[in-house]
Amino acid sequence: MNTNKTVMKSPTAMRVNDIGFRLILIPFFGIFIPAVTHLVDHNSFSLWKVKLSYLYTIGLSLIIWEGNRYLLFALRSYFNWFNKPVRKIVVLVLAASCFTIPISILLLITWYHIFKQGVVNWDVITESTLIIMISVLFIVHVYETVFLVKESEGEMLKNEQLQRAKAEAELEALKNQIDPHFIFNSLNTLSHLIEESQAKAKQFNDSLADVYRYILQNKGRELVLLREEMGFLDDYFSLLTIRFGFAVQMRNYIDPSLFDRYLIPPISLQILVENAIKHNEFSEAEPLVIDLVMDEEHLVVRNQVRKKLLRKPSSKIGLNNLRERYRLTTYQDITITEGEGLFTVALPVLKID
Repeated sequence: MNTNKTVMKSPTAMRVNDIGFRLILIPFFGIFIPAVTHLVDHNSFSLWKVKLSYLYTIGLSLIIWEGNRYLLFALRSYFNWFNKPVRKIVVLVLAASCFTIPISILLLITWYHIFKQGVVNWDVITESTLIIMISVLFIVHVYETVFLVKESEGEMLKNEQLQRAKAEAELEALKNQIDPHFIFNSLNTLSHLIEESQAKAKQFNDSLADVYRYILQNKGRELVLLREEMGFLDDYFSLLTIRFGFAVQMRNYIDPSLFDRYLIPPISLQILVENAIKHNEFSEAEPLVIDLVMDEEHLVVRNQVRKKLLRKPSSKIGLNNLRERYRLTTYQDITITEGEGLFTVALPVLKID
């Protein structure tokens, strides 16, 4: 029901917009057609009779225009160009003909009774009616073209709004995945530390609160300064140091002067570090080294590959989540490569103008 009401409101809105069109063309056709068909006899008619004759034919033009216009708007809610174009054309032509032809003939005969003492020239009536009918079909075509363009623009706008809403919903869903994913891994680590060292477990718990505060504050944002993300990564890496000691190391080669010049989706770097730890073997004798470098407009994160034997295949939730968030937020894709003993992920960063 709501959809039908919306469709019927659109033509109504356009009725107001054609007022200038009607003010010009109704008098034009009311004067032009009688002049072309020599309906009004300028030689034998007095000036006032000529004026009254044209006033009558302008009124005829008004009646024909407004009647067809009403039919056009009335039929719009029943037939659609996109679904049934042939039926639409047939109905419009039949409706216009059934209204225009008899009304034109009737009003022209009446004109002869008023201005010609009832002496009817059927050749002039036939010619005038034919020209009127052609003019009506032309005007109907113009109206329908305008409607079609407006509907196409409306559909494009509607599709863009739907696509945007869908993208926002997808992005929100991806952001919501970050919480359980991070908490699950952190609780596993905390459980391990409780068994190993209660002092480390308490320190880890306190640091975890700071890290999780950043997640809560920024997961709703699409982009953050690189400085904020690097600060968060430092806090997160302190958790890893508590858990693994020097078995996991990070080397940051990014110039700090760039931190305030670029934007990046929040919680991007943490996912890559977490992914490296999840999939690789490491120890203090053979630490896992994670490098961060800036390559033109990409932040590159890479680590050595020493694949860990997993009990079950990885779901790749973290990387898939990151890829989709990048696609929806920046309309760019991350680049993942593996070769020569290195696993590398290049993240596009957005430069602040």
